[in-house]
Formats: sequence, structure tokens, C-alpha cells
Amino acid sequence: MTLGLPDGITACLFDLDGVLTSTAVLHRRAWKRTFDALLAQRGEPEFTESDYVRFVDGRPRYDGVREFLASRKVVLPEGDHDDPPEADTVHGVGNRKNELLEEIITEEGVSPYPGSVDYVKAARDAGLAIAVVTSSANAEKVLRASDLAQYVQARVDGVTIVRDGLKGKPAPDSFLAGARALGVPPERAAVFEDALAGVQAGRAGAFGFVVGVDRADQADALASHGADVVVADLAELL
Repeated sequence: MTLGLPDGITACLFDLDGVLTSTAVLHRRAWKRTFDALLAQRGEPEFTESDYVRFVDGRPRYDGVREFLASRKVVLPEGDHDDPPEADTVHGVGNRKNELLEEIITEEGVSPYPGSVDYVKAARDAGLAIAVVTSSANAEKVLRASDLAQYVQARVDGVTIVRDGLKGKPAPDSFLAGARALGVPPERAAVFEDALAGVQAGRAGAFGFVVGVDRADQADALASHGADVVVADLAELL
């Protein structure tokens, strides 16, 4: 095995937030601020960590809004992609969250996980093709800020998903698009994910190997949702 991967794997498809960078924490904070304000107006209990994991984590932004609001039986009009952040629509709420996230990133910056940087460098040196596959529309900005863009040969992100009409995770569409962009069949690619929806997508796409990265004390859940192996940090695979 090379880098903890089975023989025959020639490409790595990395999720971004929570796998390569610590920005999953920033996403969580932006979602909480967004939903807590909305829920307070309706006398509803606050947005919880469990809500984040079950309904939002790993999904495209507007899908996350729909899933969470449905769980609380809150009904909002769909709206349009260009709705202003203050609009009480599904798209307005999603855009509000994205505006908050961009503010947090600008104020606090982006930190890659050292073990992930080492792993990506090792993958490049081993001749493996590398793509980032994320539901975030801010991937380009995050990759530049974390100095990881230099290692990435292809990127499928929230912008790509909307533009190409792809289904979001847990559907495998975005990972399959990443493999196509690298010219690699799914069985030759490994998926690296920290979200339950993400490992489900990797398994649904019949990829050659699925690595679950446990940043939220959910190792058993990652395994039961489709991860072949679960690690706390990618450095464990070196």
C-alpha cells in the first residue's frame, strides 16, 4: 500500500473543509449565527451541533438550508440565487450564511491541517493525481489562502455544482465529476471526507477507497456510512 491506500489507486479526491483545512469550524459558526437568528424570531430552540452534522455538514449550501428548515418544520419560499442576504427565502438564508463566512475568513484567515499538508505533498511526490471536491462556493479563496492551490490539479466546488446541475452530497455526482476532471475511473480514486454525507457519496460512487477523517468524534458513524478506514488525521496514513 502507498500512503495507506490500496494498490491501483492513482488519484486522491479530497474534501476541503475539515479534511484539508480547519474551515469546517468556521462554516459551523456561520451556520449557527445564521440559523439562531432565524429561529429566535420564531421562538424555536437554537441550532445545535447535532443539527449541523445531520442536516448541513457536507451538503451544498441551499440543500443544507432546506434540510435543516424541514427538520424544524419551518417553511420559507425558495427564492432565487441572487436573493439579498436579508431575504427570508431559502436562497436568502444561504446567502446570509455565506456572507458571514466570508467575513469570518477575512478576519481570521485560513489554517490548513499540518498533517493534511504533509499528506498532500506526499501524494504529489508519489505521482498521484489530486482534486478537491467540496460543496463550498468559497473553495478557490480557501485554497489560495491556505497555500494548497499549488497541489491541486482539478477543483469541483459549490460553483461547479450549481453551474453543471450536479446533485450534492450524499449523491456521488461531485466526486464523479472530480474523477472525470482527472481522467481517472472511480475505482482508481480514493475519497477523503469528514462528513457523513461525504463518505456516503464516496461509497455510492463505487470509488476504490473511502477515507473518513474524524474531526468531530464520529468515527463509528463515518465507518457505518461507508468509510473503509477512519483516521483522526491524515498524518496517520503516512
